Amino acid sequence: MSKLLRQSLSLFLMMTVITGVLYPLAATGLAKLFFPQQANGGLIVKDGQSVGSVLIGQSFTAPEYFWGRPSATAPNAYNASASSGSNLGPTNPALTDAVKQRIAALRSIDPGNTAPVPVDLVTASGSGLDPEISPAAAQYQLARVAKARGLSTDQVQALVNEYTSGRQFGVLGEARVNVLQLNLALDTPQTHGT
Repeated sequence: MSKLLRQSLSLFLMMTVITGVLYPLAATGLAKLFFPQQANGGLIVKDGQSVGSVLIGQSFTAPEYFWGRPSATAPNAYNASASSGSNLGPTNPALTDAVKQRIAALRSIDPGNTAPVPVDLVTASGSGLDPEISPAAAQYQLARVAKARGLSTDQVQALVNEYTSGRQFGVLGEARVNVLQLNLALDTPQTHGT
């Protein structure tokens, strides 16, 4: 019996070292080697301060900024410690009401914009933290942002084009625009010639 107990304890300690120490160190090391930006949280540093992550959305509500997808996290929007979707199905009246309110808010901030509102501007993502919007959502907001900043639509369009990423490997997913990176570029005068 004591031999069996010693073997079990030895196996337990060996597996703890392998799976609890060696494997995490190897996985972290490989991630930092091959994907350094993502392994470090995708942090964006400006003037020595971390201003956010390219991997987690942020709340922008001022008219001079592009807005991201609505966040379903609680108690605050884009709360990474409470990542979740709204869990409202397409036939749920609460979802319909929320979408109508979001459309009304978009229309009120930009009453001259009669274009159809892209779905990703009025529905939350599965995680509630989506940092990106579709190119259509960026186009919908382009004139409002340009007007609020006193820029031409061509200047803002050039930045949207610069921060639009295509499909991964040319086939996976859809084209997307990182909202934080785009808004930071808008706040940097030399990037748009003002």
